[in-house]
Order: sequence, then structure tokens, then C-alpha cells
Amino acid sequence: MDDPPNVDTLVSGLVSDSESARKYAVFKLQGLLGDPSFADAFIQADGLLALRDAVMQTSGNTQAYALGSLDKLLELDIGWECVDALVIEKAVALAVGQPLVNIVRNALTLLVLVVSRPLGGARKDGSTTFGFRAIKPALDNHPNFLESLVHRLSAPDHTLCANALQLVNALMRDAVVNGGELEWPRFIKRLQDLGVIGGVGMLMRGDAANDAGSPLAAAILEFQGLTKLLLRKWKEVRVNVELHEHKKALKTIHLASNPQPFSPPDSNGEPGRKGTRKHHPEKWRRLGFETESPAWEFDETGYLGMMDLVDFTRRNGDTYQKILMEQSMQPVSQRCPIARASLSVTLVLYEHFEIDGSAVVEGGGHRTSLQDRVLEARASGNLDRLYRPLLLQWGRLHTAALSAFIRLWKAAGADLADFYKIEEVVRIVVERVIGATTRKTDVAKVEEELRSVSLDKARQWQMEGLDEVYEDAWGPHLVQIREQLHHESLQFMKEQRVRCLLEGSWFPTSAGGDAAWRFVRLSHNRRHLHYRNYASRGIDEPGLDDLPEKIDLNAVTSVDSNVSASEQPTALMNGDNSSTETLTDKPSPEPLKAATTTKITVIGHPPPTKSYILTPLQSEPVETVLLELYPQSSSLASEWLDGLLLLLNQQPITKDTTSLVSMMEDWGVRLRMLNLRWEDVDWDALEMSVKGERVEVREVPSRDGLDDDYWYALPET
Repeated sequence: MDDPPNVDTLVSGLVSDSESARKYAVFKLQGLLGDPSFADAFIQADGLLALRDAVMQTSGNTQAYALGSLDKLLELDIGWECVDALVIEKAVALAVGQPLVNIVRNALTLLVLVVSRPLGGARKDGSTTFGFRAIKPALDNHPNFLESLVHRLSAPDHTLCANALQLVNALMRDAVVNGGELEWPRFIKRLQDLGVIGGVGMLMRGDAANDAGSPLAAAILEFQGLTKLLLRKWKEVRVNVELHEHKKALKTIHLASNPQPFSPPDSNGEPGRKGTRKHHPEKWRRLGFETESPAWEFDETGYLGMMDLVDFTRRNGDTYQKILMEQSMQPVSQRCPIARASLSVTLVLYEHFEIDGSAVVEGGGHRTSLQDRVLEARASGNLDRLYRPLLLQWGRLHTAALSAFIRLWKAAGADLADFYKIEEVVRIVVERVIGATTRKTDVAKVEEELRSVSLDKARQWQMEGLDEVYEDAWGPHLVQIREQLHHESLQFMKEQRVRCLLEGSWFPTSAGGDAAWRFVRLSHNRRHLHYRNYASRGIDEPGLDDLPEKIDLNAVTSVDSNVSASEQPTALMNGDNSSTETLTDKPSPEPLKAATTTKITVIGHPPPTKSYILTPLQSEPVETVLLELYPQSSSLASEWLDGLLLLLNQQPITKDTTSLVSMMEDWGVRLRMLNLRWEDVDWDALEMSVKGERVEVREVPSRDGLDDDYWYALPET
């Protein structure tokens, strides 16, 4: 391997008249100037001026290498004295009109370094060589520079995309940090109008973002962080109606509502005359503000909330007017306050994307730390969760979420007292819908899901979320409570199922569907099953005295059945899909003539008889079938199978019983967690229809005026 050329040789090559010598010198410099000691020696040998001349006077690959060499020096924070207005002008011109990719890449890198340079980097003559102000004169000479820069984001060369996005990031950061309160919003809006959001969004969803070690991945993440910084900055800007931009925004919100001319009535109540037109007394309240001085209502959301509301009125002008017209016909308490709801949705999105919790992207060595974050995310399989392209679609998400707020308000029949309840439901919907997306999820799909979420689905999510919250908060306590409630629920179902057995039921004597029937009933002491076969099914239910055959439950060893496998088909065959039928007092429905395939087999030891004698080899009687039951519906099968199992101190196995136990257990947990009392329940809201009949709402008895001197009147026997 040849030894690298020394500094003097390279400097001589830079000032040589030979194009090949100059090209060789700048090519070698690119690799050597990364070494600080070599860079110092190069500057001591007066090579800086020669390198500047190469940047300004050469072309093609020689110019690309010269720019790359200068970039290496600037990255070491040396050599700034040669970066004057002419060099910046040259870099801007190359970035706009140069077709060679390698030249454009290095020119953009130079501009990134200039814009990102710390505030302390001022020249001795007082002129500045940092920030947006350093390149602004050159941009004035090239008005299409920003448009060209945004266009570079879609270039096929990923390094060029990365350099272009790094410059966009540097310009945005400098505008926010060093720009005035009025300057940076205008500059950011200009970039957005040029399509920077769409360009970066495509990069986020593309395959290039998977390359965790590339500068492009870090640049994308930096842009995402800057977007959060901008949202935070807009939220911190207080709304001031004295400012032209803020006053104009409020006027836009008002005019988009299509306000009608208002003339106050005269003293006789007649319509006012022409020329007496005034503002409507509810000019702002009719739009959903709480007062007629709406500026203070933006205190929590700042100018960000105003921007979101303006954006909604522009995107949904006709819908906005239609909603206001519909609500004007309703009582004030039942109208959805659109403006207030809009501000609420802004805060919901702000919390969802954790804007306040995000780190501010600063200059300096931030790019290395960003690359480390990308590498860590890829190693842990969370790369898709690191990028949040939907954050860039803030306006569309706000519009869709606000529309969902209004729709859920109508579906719930809410009034102003329910505002925070609907807000919480919308927060859950946003977490579920937006929180489940990946970096490749299209915003149109999210909008569609927000449009289609029903109130029932949202409430289901709300209850699931409640379980998760309390599960995290209570931990072992919930386990203990669930175990206790499961035992109580199981005991309740045992009593209910046993009561069904005490009432007795009719069963066909075989699966063939013949005319023979059998009535089976549990004895009052719950020790025997009484039964009798009949030629036909009777109208009345026989008493225990009419059932001579009986089985001692102590002799029963097991209960076998195919109910679990055939439960659902049997239910459908019999037109029975209710798991709570056994909780009603209605008689069992007439059985179908079709044959049943459901069978319950009671197995045990036969009763001892004179003819039955154990042999010496037999230690206990052989098990045999004691009784066979053919239930005609899934509910009847569930009652008898689980009832018999519970009598034998075994666990229920049918879906009907286990689902009822789970339901009672879940509701018991929720009631314990919410610590509800009788007087806490809004009984007016809980009135319901059961089987078409109105449930009577009884007043809670009061103990006012009562003492311990009371007695019970027992009925006479």
C-alpha cells in the first residue's frame, strides 16, 4: 500500500494548473481531513485558501471532492474563516441547479453545517456565519431553493434524501430557536405548503426507514421530534385578539358558521328595522364557547387549539353549518359545544402523542444519539413503534376525532353535564384506534375507523380499559377479590341450578323421539332423584308422592354427557339462544317433534338386592347406568347436567353456566372497584324495559326520625 501524501504535496496539488493534480489532491483530502491533527497541519500549511478556490472554481467530481473536504473541516469546527457569503451563495446555487448527485449532497451538507453552527460561531469582523440568517441573502437570489429542497426528499438516492432532510431540520430548528414569535410560524407554514409533510411521511413509510444505521433514519426521527417541538411551541403561544393573525383566525371560525343577519326586536317585540343590525347576543356561545369572550378559553391549548378549530371549520364547512343549524333547534343543555369539544380533542391528541414528554431535539451531537435510538428500536423489534407518521397528519386526525366526538354525543343523547364523560370515551377511542397503528398505516384508514366506531364498542373498550387500570393498580388485591367473587357466584349458580332440579322436568325416555316420557324431580332434602315413566307427557307436574322410582345420590359416582359438544346445535335446533332462560319463571317450552341428540347419563352403584351378592374378588359394586336423560333444549341440559355436577361437588362444564358465573364475577369486581352504594345509582337513568314491561323504580326508604325502638309484625300461622 502506498504511503499517504504529505500536507505540502496536497497543498501544492490544490494550486496546480493540472486538473488531474487538483482532483487527486481533493480526493485524498476527503479521507485525511477527518483526523484533527492532519487538519491542523493542513491549515498551518495555508491549505484553507487553496481549498476554498477549488470549491469556487472547479467542476464535476473535483468540485464534489472539494466540497466534501471542506465539510470534513467544518465538522471539526475549524476552517470557518473561509466560509463567506460567496461560498454560501455557491453552495445554494449548486443545491438548486446542479444535476450531479455527489455535488448536491456535499453542498447540502455544507449548508447544514452553516445553519446548525452554534451561536458562538461569529467571525472576527462581526459578520455571522451561522443560522438561517447566514444563508438568507443567497436564498433571496434563489427563490425556488426551498421548493427544490423539498423536492429532493423524493430523490431515489437515500443519501441525498438524508442530506436534504437534515437541512430542512436545521432550518426548522433555527427558525424556532432563533426566529421571532412571528417569523418562525410563517417559515414553518411555507415549508408545509411546499409539501414537506407528505415528503417526510413517504420516507417514514418507505423501506429506507428500516436501515437503522443510515443517516436518513436519524433525520426522519429528528423531523418527528421537531414536529413535536413545533406543536409544543404553538400550544405555548397565548391567544391575543389584538394580534392580527389571531383576530383573523377567530373571524374565520365565526364566518365559517354562516351567521345570519341579526336585528334586535323593538320595544313592541317586532322585528328590528333596517340599519339596526347588531351582533347576535350569542355570537360565540352558539359556536360552542362558554362565554362571549372566547380568548381565555384557549388558555390550555394556546394557538394550537385555535389552529385546529380553524382547520376543522375549513375542512368541514357544510357539516359545520349543518350541525349548528340542527343544534339551534334543541335545548341549550343538549347541544354539543363544538368549540369546546375541538379544544378537548386537541388536548386528547396532545396527550396521546406525549408531546410534553418528548425530548427537544437540539443541535450538536444529536444525530449520533438519534441513530443509537433507531438501532435500539430495531434490535428490540419496536422500529415500527418508533416512527409516528400519523403525528404529521395532526390536522386530519383532529378533524376525524372531533367528528367522532360529535357523533358519539348524539348517539349517547348527552347533555352539557355529560361533557367530560364523552371526552373520556373519545380519549379511549383515540388510544384504541390510533394507538393500534403502525408506521405503514394510512391516515385514511384511521379516519374511516374513527367514523365507524359505535358507542357500544367505545363503552366496551372503556370497560376493558377499566379492568386493565385496576389490574395494574390493585394487583394481588384483585386476585383475592376475584377468587372470593368466583366462589360466591358459583354458590349462587349452584343454588339456582338445584332449584331447577327441585321443580322437576319432563324428558323423553329415548333419543328416538317416541311417545314415552319420564318426569324427574329432586327430593326436598336433595338426597334422591325421583322419577316415573309415563305413556305421554302430562300437563301437570307430578309430585314426589307420584314418583315411586328413586336414585340415592350417595350411590352416584359420575355424570356423563355430550352436552358440551352438542349444546350449540341443540340450542339452534330448538330456537333457544338465551343463556338466562333458567332465571325466569316461565315454563319450559314445548319440545320439538324432532329427535334430540343430547344425552345425560347418571352412573353409579346399583342399590343392593338379595340377588346381587359381591364375590370375594369384588371389593365394591360394579358401576352401572342408573338413569338416562334426553333434554330438549340447551338451557334444560345446562340446568340438569351442571345441577347434578354441583350436587356432587364438581365444577360446572356447560357454556351457559360458566358464562353466567363469569358475568357475575366481572360485575362484582367492577362494583367493588367503583365502591358503589345504593344511593349512588342514578335510578332514573337505569330504568329499562324487561320483556316489554316497565320496571318500577322504588324510592329508597329513609331512616330519618327512626330510633332503636322498633318491632316486627309476624304473620299469624
